[in-house]
Parts: sequence; structure tokens; C-alpha cells
Amino acid sequence: MTAVTQRKIKPDEDGLRLDRWFARHYPHLTHGRLEKLLRTGQVRVDGARVKANHRIVGGATVRIPPLPAPTPEQEKKAAPTITAKDRAFIEGLVIHRDKDVIVLNKPAGLAVQGGTNTERHIDGLLPGLVDKGDERPRLVHRLDRDTSGVLVIAANARAAASLALAFRGRDTQKIYWALTNGLPIPRAGKIDAALIKAVAEDGRERVRVAFEDEEEDVKAAVTLFETMDTATTMAWLALMPLTGRTHQLRAHCAAIGVPISGDGKYGVEPARSHGEIPNKMMLHARSLRIRHPKGHWLFVSAPLPPHMAKAWDLFGFDKDDTRELFQEELAPKRIREPRPSKDAKEDRRGKVHGTKRKGRR
Repeated sequence: MTAVTQRKIKPDEDGLRLDRWFARHYPHLTHGRLEKLLRTGQVRVDGARVKANHRIVGGATVRIPPLPAPTPEQEKKAAPTITAKDRAFIEGLVIHRDKDVIVLNKPAGLAVQGGTNTERHIDGLLPGLVDKGDERPRLVHRLDRDTSGVLVIAANARAAASLALAFRGRDTQKIYWALTNGLPIPRAGKIDAALIKAVAEDGRERVRVAFEDEEEDVKAAVTLFETMDTATTMAWLALMPLTGRTHQLRAHCAAIGVPISGDGKYGVEPARSHGEIPNKMMLHARSLRIRHPKGHWLFVSAPLPPHMAKAWDLFGFDKDDTRELFQEELAPKRIREPRPSKDAKEDRRGKVHGTKRKGRR
């Protein structure tokens, strides 16, 4: 058992719920046990009794009564071991860091979070960005496993709340680069095509453009696109999602007949490039402009991953292009991808038959 201790609330923990503060610092203490300590007055904040949902204030003092020491199993679960190799790896992905925000250049092929048969992922490596005992960084948005590029991490709970609000409120500008099989017509536009989750013939879950009379689980999805350059039958597109749906960019590109090269889920079959072009998905989160928790705008960009850089070099594309895109006064004309009727069928490229695609207005 530990002795009675007095702990000061750190400034960056201001506004955190007391039960979540305990979960962070004493993960072996169950919520039920904490509730009992609060009811009996053994846990107090600045000498006063409080409830589990009490919002703590930076600089306040929390009275901690004697607590049982965590078991070896609890310690291992609360503080997973990060090898020196993994620590060096995750630190090598950092392209921006300050007291509140960490930005990584996520490599293609590495999942952001764990799941079935996924043991190594960004979320599990985040403790490698801080020293033992420091606050654990937090994810605030996601990228697909095979998508590379800008991934924002909150360095503390206060920043996480602010950044999550910025993403939910669309107070962000995300630009992706993609290499597509096919050239979009017209070269720039706005794809306004609602998406719905579906199960394909191979049993894998994906999304598709929703039919006109479908209403349940339909999600509005809008993407701006602009052709940056072309090479024979392939195009370098800049994509800016105005909504954040699962697989939105991949599904939207396929829907207008230009699937992303190397996308085996939404592309043509075989969904791969040929010759010297690497057979990997060519989608990269190139840049992000977001409101920083401190109030100013943060802009960060990530260099292309090796497989995309190779393709850019093969085609003579400018990997360091810094053109300003999607400015309001230069916004491309709107293209609406209509929802097909249920009688319409989609071919393997994702084009919709039985409907008439509207051109520029």
C-alpha cells in the first residue's frame, strides 16, 4: 500500500474529468473503487469532496489515499514496452512537433490502430514519443493502412479536444495527392456523391455511391479535385475532401472512372500499374492546414513515400509542387455524380450505367 500523497494538477490537464485523470495516472484503480474513495471522502480536490465527473483545474491539489500497488500484469498493460528500435522508428516519422501538436508522415502499409491480425500500428507506438511517466499522445484522426502522409497527433488531452473539434467543424484543409488510372473529364471539379456501406461479392466491406431511393445509413460526401499533370493514360490529381467518410477519396475517384492506381479494393482488375510503376496504392495525404489549439493556423506538408516518389520521377512530375489549390475565387465548377437507380448496374471500374452524368454548370 502507498502512503497518502498530494498531487498537483498540471496546466495541460485543466478541464479533464477527475475519473479520467485517475485512469491516466492510476490505471490499475477500477472505477468502482474510485467511486467508493470519493463517497467516503478519501479522495479530495483542494480539500473538498467531489464526484467522479468533476472537472479539475490546473494547479489544484488532489489528495490520494493509500492505494494497493499494481500487479505485474497491470503494470505491463498500463505501460507497454517500447523497444529502442520502435522508439527510433516512430521518432523518425515526426515532421512537426510543439507542446500541443505532433505531426507524423505515416508510411504506407502501417495501420493507424490495431485490429484483427494487426499487432503493430501507430497507436501502439505513440508511447515511444514521450518519456516514461509523461502523458501519452493521442490520435485525433485516421488514415487508411495503405495511405501515407500527414497524420496529426495530440500531445495532451487539452490539445486532443481542440483538434477533434477542428476536424469535426471542418476547420481544416486537407489535400491529398493521387495517381489515377485514367484522365478525369473535365480536369477539375466537385464530386458530390453520397456514399453507403456495402459488402462486395468477395465478402469485403467497402462503400459505394448510394442510390436515389436509399436513405438509411447514407452519408453525404463531397470531394474537390484538380488535375495537376498527366502522363499518357494516368493522371496526378490533387484531392480535397470536404467531408470525412470512410474510403471517400478512393470511392469517389472510382465513381468518376479514374480509380487510384494500386487500389485493389476500388480499382480495375487487376488494380495495379505495370512496368516500372510500383504496385502499391498511390494515395498520399500531402498537406494539412488546421487551427492550432493555441489559436493560430498550422500548415504542414509531408514528402511523398518512396513508391510514389519513384512514379513521380518516372513521369517527370514535380514532387515539390507548391501551387495554391482550391482557393475560393478559383474553385472549380461543380460536378454532381447522381445517385443511380436500383435498376442501374455498376461496372467493375465503378462507372454508373443507366444514368446521365451532369457536366459543368
